[in-house]
Amino acid sequence: MTATDEVFGLFAEFGSSNYDEGVTLTDHSLQTAALAVAEGAHDALVLAALLHDVGHFLQARARGNENYLALDWAHDTIAADWLRPRFGDEVADPVGHHVSAKRWLCAREPAYLDALSSASVASLAAQGGPFTDDEADEWRTRSGADAAIRLRRWDDDGKVAGLTIAPLAEYEALLRDRERSR
Repeated sequence: MTATDEVFGLFAEFGSSNYDEGVTLTDHSLQTAALAVAEGAHDALVLAALLHDVGHFLQARARGNENYLALDWAHDTIAADWLRPRFGDEVADPVGHHVSAKRWLCAREPAYLDALSSASVASLAAQGGPFTDDEADEWRTRSGADAAIRLRRWDDDGKVAGLTIAPLAEYEALLRDRERSR
């Protein structure tokens, strides 16, 4: 089975779940990717946007737990570890830092925290809350911080119920091309 086939299998098995955002995880992932495309992001960052929550699916598969969104919130690092050998660092790194980007934004942009959805506010507490000033300063110097912040903003905006978006199949060629280039 190819990595792309695995991605499609994970979405088929777990993507129809809803996590208090009014959209399924598949719709959320597709909206996040569509926002990346609309902003002109490079292909690897589009795939990062599409796959940023795949760690939730991997948790469910590993633990056999249908309520995988109630599991620990290390979905970012779980996803990055899974994505890296399959799709490379340019896909894995922003995914692995998208939770930290939320913590950074909460620390550096006071209005950002006020605009978070209820599910994002709840998960923020489990993820360690906003960074301290020192943590925020250190994190911002990391390679890939800009890409993670862009991904985080698309993640936040990709939660619109009833929005018509391109289906997962529209990303198959991009996934397969990236996989082959590894």
